[in-house]
Amino acid sequence: MYAQERYQAILDRTRAAGRVDVATLATELDVTPETVRRDLTHLERRGLLRRVHGGAVRIERDGFEPGLDARQGRLAAQKKAIAQAALAELPDGGSIILDGGTTTYSLAEILPPDLELSVVTHSVPIAALLAGRPNITLHLVGGTIRGRTLAAVGVWAERSLADVRADVAFVGVNGLTVEDGLTTPDMAEGVVKRAVIGAGKRIVVLADHTKIGRTELVRVVPVTAVDTLVTDSDLDPALVEEIETAGVQVVLA
Repeated sequence: MYAQERYQAILDRTRAAGRVDVATLATELDVTPETVRRDLTHLERRGLLRRVHGGAVRIERDGFEPGLDARQGRLAAQKKAIAQAALAELPDGGSIILDGGTTTYSLAEILPPDLELSVVTHSVPIAALLAGRPNITLHLVGGTIRGRTLAAVGVWAERSLADVRADVAFVGVNGLTVEDGLTTPDMAEGVVKRAVIGAGKRIVVLADHTKIGRTELVRVVPVTAVDTLVTDSDLDPALVEEIETAGVQVVLA
């Protein structure tokens, strides 16, 4: 296989799965791991993927951030498993913040009907889902609604969250690495996520494995601000070890 054919094969696999590892690519392409590493370095220099420990991850540019409908169906089984595992992180009553996002929405869908909770959210879909629940006192954070995520952003949202101190903040991210912390493609989203994290006594990140080992445009907080990461069992064990070494508990759903 010529180099250009390998490059295209690697990119196709990365775009489809979100992440590729060196050992698997070497086997599938019938080349040495050293060749794969050189290919990944070449593709990273061209801005087509990002190298991480043991492999590479897809890059999603800010201008091509997928909308809510596109993201809702992606990795649905993993997101449901993450939400189920996240139930163990709920306080026994009290208050939580639900950040905007499809995985946090999955958690909202299965909140126990017999658990009394105060829920703060800046997500319009989550608010609509929970508005009629008799056991939930819902606080909707206002602001400018961002079309791609249907979540409130801007100064109003930031100011409202400054007055909140919830027991647990459940946060969604577009990227998480030990080096760059939590990241997101949009500046306004990044500011509100930072405010969400500042408003929680405990921070629990809900993110599928394709978000881990990846860095987006805007830094939100260092990884040390996170208490627990709940992700799916497809996450590379090397990344699990790296994140746990940084002081974050990792729960695999």
